[in-house]
Amino acid sequence: MKIAVLGAGAWGTALAISAAARHSVSLWVRDPAQAQALQGERENRRYLPGLALPPGIEVRSDALAQLPGLVASHDIAIIATPMAGLRGMLQCLAGASVPVAWLCKGFEAADGADGTEGLLGHEILAQVAPALAAGVLSGPSFALEVAKGQPAALVAASAHAAVREALIRAFHSPALRIYGNDDVVGVEVGGAVKNVLAIATGLGDGLALGLNARAAVITRGLAEMTRLGVALGAQAETFMGLSGLGDLVLTATGDLSRNRRVGLLLAQGLSLEQVLQSLGHVAEGVYCARAVLHRAERLGVDMPITRAVVELLDGRITPAQAVATLMGREPRSER
Repeated sequence: MKIAVLGAGAWGTALAISAAARHSVSLWVRDPAQAQALQGERENRRYLPGLALPPGIEVRSDALAQLPGLVASHDIAIIATPMAGLRGMLQCLAGASVPVAWLCKGFEAADGADGTEGLLGHEILAQVAPALAAGVLSGPSFALEVAKGQPAALVAASAHAAVREALIRAFHSPALRIYGNDDVVGVEVGGAVKNVLAIATGLGDGLALGLNARAAVITRGLAEMTRLGVALGAQAETFMGLSGLGDLVLTATGDLSRNRRVGLLLAQGLSLEQVLQSLGHVAEGVYCARAVLHRAERLGVDMPITRAVVELLDGRITPAQAVATLMGREPRSER
């Protein structure tokens, strides 16, 4: 099988490394200088230092306008850009005849100028490439562990059975299990909202609130995630699976989580600007938190943890005030 991975960040590179043991992989890099470094060093020193690119990976740096031609010579194309780049990539590949899937998790940033609400990947697809057979590969996964061949499980979600099957053929292996799912909405909501909730969990851990508090944030956060997902048309049971509970637990508690680290650093008193400078990588929860809250408010969905995270990121409350706000809410039924 020939796989085109479009984007050489940590996750795109990790999947390319994982698949290269069984398939021919083209790893496309937007920056020709970065492509030359990857090809010469056979290592992604910025995102996955110390891990060699297998011989089965061909590094490419075709011009953006040439991507449709590159993809046409492969069996599947994987978009491995941050959420901000998904719209442009889908527009570029709108006429592709092979299955396409994206890896990014989040809501597109809302455009405050015209009131446009942040969209999920499948909603962007419906706008710019409705005829494209596409889907999303998501689930609990740190790039470093996948690149090392450590066990993991992901979800291939699409309305098209052929896309799900192509993703399973491309990436299912002894170290990486791929499960099919047709609930694209649920899988995408889980992948987006868990990043915001991981900031809240990191904040609690950074303030040394204890393991009881961590469990409360994760559990009530899962309830928030499910409410929003169901309101957007998802199936409630999806959130008890890999892309819901699984990804939330990993991102909220794992030391490799950038979103969790955001919360930890904010708890130390750093400004958001200082936090983002220290990360060096994208933390999608920071960029999609406002879009998550905006969509929830439009639908009348109560998301108090998400609201507290947004107010904290906006500098309207302190970490201590965020905790006080959540703990000061009126008692109510768990359901």
